[in-house]
Amino acid sequence: MESLLPIIIQIVTGVIGGQAVGAAIKTAAMGQVTKLIAGGVGGIAGGQILGSLLGGAADPATAGALSGILGDVVGGAGGGAILTAIVGAVMGAMKK
Repeated sequence: MESLLPIIIQIVTGVIGGQAVGAAIKTAAMGQVTKLIAGGVGGIAGGQILGSLLGGAADPATAGALSGILGDVVGGAGGGAILTAIVGAVMGAMKK
């Protein structure tokens, strides 16, 4: 269970970040399922990227502050928001 908790946090916060971006960008015609999938996948990717970047950080204080649950939340929400925005832009461009 301990190894699944970070992934679950990243998925949930990624979905939240994706929903926030999806609500903010009304011009991108994205369905609810698309926002959920893009947010979840982006949340996992963002959390993993942030974790790998901070894993070898030169400043231990920064690595300690953003490791653990806080790092999963920040990486998940950011990754979910970014990937949802990219998917929304691509889908919007395809509809033109």
